[in-house]
Amino acid sequence: MAALKRSALGRGLDALITMDDLKTGGSSSISEIELSKIQPNPEQPRSIFEEETLEELATSIRSLGVIQPITLKEIGPEQYMIISGERRYRASLKGGLERIPAYIKTAADENVVEMALIENIQREDLNSIEIALAYQKLIDNYGLTQEGLSERVGKKRATIANYLRLLKLPAEIQVGLKDKKIDMGHARALIPVDDPEVQLALYEQILAQGLSVRNVEEMVRNIAEGIQPELPEKKKSDRKPILPEEFKLLKDHLSRYFNTKVQLTCNEKGKGKITIPFATEEELEQLIGLLDKLK
Repeated sequence: MAALKRSALGRGLDALITMDDLKTGGSSSISEIELSKIQPNPEQPRSIFEEETLEELATSIRSLGVIQPITLKEIGPEQYMIISGERRYRASLKGGLERIPAYIKTAADENVVEMALIENIQREDLNSIEIALAYQKLIDNYGLTQEGLSERVGKKRATIANYLRLLKLPAEIQVGLKDKKIDMGHARALIPVDDPEVQLALYEQILAQGLSVRNVEEMVRNIAEGIQPELPEKKKSDRKPILPEEFKLLKDHLSRYFNTKVQLTCNEKGKGKITIPFATEEELEQLIGLLDKLK
């Protein structure tokens, strides 16, 4: 029985909650529970629920009801915590339901919260950082090794390790990965870089230039070999540079000479342009005549 339970746990909670279990197991029951008596699971790895997909599910629930019951754990007298099905719970709230069909797991069930976390990792469309945080939480809270976690979730140990390494990246890069500004390949390529400032500089270059994963891997290899990449310069102030005094004098002199308001712009490197405005063809001819005199 112990071997069967361990195998089922690796496949997720659905493998434990079958209709046969409900008839014979004695630790589960199915009921309609008031939504006001249900609370989300704080161990839920998903932190983002897209409003559009929730609204679509809510529309379906208004029309057809909740087809697949959610799974709850009884945590007190008429108080329940979600093990699986938080999207259905949220959509039911949006849909105006007062009750929802649910499987109830009793407090006597062992490792029910652990099973809930594993089940959500396996079934939900989580982003890479949410998965990494969920793996880390299982390791921290339940004393699992990477090898033990690998057996529980049915993933290779190398896969677990790759996700956990993402949590060593600077927070800005983790947020970028979570927000899909970069993909996991980019993030993994940055992990071997020891200096967080260099990691962030490379991250900014990925965003600015749309670098491929292969480009980033090549840059990181060059860094390892002592070849420093050309990193983007820090953003400069939007404030216009102050013209040197000689440029101001030149601008005033040209304005008087051409009898119009000449514009002169110049950057910090000395590059710039002179603009001589005119309003009519006659003014243009006059300007050309004045320019001819300068030859």
